[in-house]
Amino acid sequence: MKRCSLAVFGLLALAVGAVRAEQVTVFGPWLGEDQEHVEAVLEAFAQRSGHDVRYVGSDAFEQQIMVDMEAGSGPSVAVFPQPGLAAGMAARGFLTPLATSSADWIREHYAAGDSWVDLGSFPDPDGVERLFGFFFKVDVKSLVWYSPENFADAGYAVPRTMEELEALSERIVREGYTPWCIGLGSGSATGWPATDWVEDLLLRTQPPEVYDGWVDNSIPFDDPRIVGAIEKFGTFARNDAWVTGGAGAVASTDFRDSPKALFSSPPQCYMHHQGSFIPSFFPNWAKVGLDADVFYFPAYANKDLGKPVLGAGALWAITKPSQGAHDLIRFLRDPRAHEIWMARKGFLTPHKGVDPNKFSDATLRKMNDILRNATTFRFDGSDLMPGGVGSGAFWTGMVDYAAGKPADDVARAIQQAWDALK
Repeated sequence: MKRCSLAVFGLLALAVGAVRAEQVTVFGPWLGEDQEHVEAVLEAFAQRSGHDVRYVGSDAFEQQIMVDMEAGSGPSVAVFPQPGLAAGMAARGFLTPLATSSADWIREHYAAGDSWVDLGSFPDPDGVERLFGFFFKVDVKSLVWYSPENFADAGYAVPRTMEELEALSERIVREGYTPWCIGLGSGSATGWPATDWVEDLLLRTQPPEVYDGWVDNSIPFDDPRIVGAIEKFGTFARNDAWVTGGAGAVASTDFRDSPKALFSSPPQCYMHHQGSFIPSFFPNWAKVGLDADVFYFPAYANKDLGKPVLGAGALWAITKPSQGAHDLIRFLRDPRAHEIWMARKGFLTPHKGVDPNKFSDATLRKMNDILRNATTFRFDGSDLMPGGVGSGAFWTGMVDYAAGKPADDVARAIQQAWDALK
């Protein structure tokens, strides 16, 4: 990062409230292109504030940040890929609460603002709930990918409700085709795509409070409401007529290969439920926005649950308090900070004040519209659960369920694994 001249600093520092130029260090998980993108944002902050801003990325962020904090050598600001790690550090006194105005600002300026305040709030060492985290860069998982050409050829319309989505699936079957391609294979992580399905369906069948209780296990995994969401997934994945290759192929099909069935001729499937990253595994010739497009995994019209969105996001927290660190978090409120990354790629934001025309492509803009229209946002639940459950028993349990094991038995086994960790 380049240091701004002191003359310019004197004019610009007022915008973020800096008193004097400082070195501000930021440690996060981004490398490669994403590092270039975040450094462009931080460069704008440096020019505006006069602070000397330095970013370091690591693919071992989760381990390294704990080592650094325990050694007393932490950065000014840390960017957490998962709130759970930040919550644990807040409880140990390693994080500094954000400015008192931050919660009200988030509620007013972020879509589903209460959700973002809740996600960034954790108990401090005294057990007092405080806002420690500001989300900047979000991913969306409540998406269905499809081929516009295939839909047009078959006379299908994009469904606006879950009832319409289910009716479309039934129609596709009646006409002799297969509606869905689903793959759970992912090497040692096989099963994780099913957890996104269950999380999305739980948010569409139960109030968000049930989701929250399930994630922290105050509502057990084998509660009938959770079992119901697993069984709802089964209406898609355990129906031979609804999924490419039949139900028996779901667990053995690699998730990276499953969406390719959208692009065969004739199409082997018409829809694929997956997060915003999946185009990386489309055929090289497939152009997003032309050969593939996306729509919101819809909510039920007959349930009063709004428009929930499942996803993930990067939480920025102050790990070494200073004026410069607080200035940076305040800078991230500015729409222009978001628009810098929007104009590049791989960035979504719930900020209601950004100019959507700044997105680098129409598909990102469409995904961001889904995020901004959310009435509730919830973080990927398996990422918030203990590792032995969220990236262990839950994954393997969903493979067992896809293979035919009853949902009650699967849920009971996952709960027993959770109990064993307590």
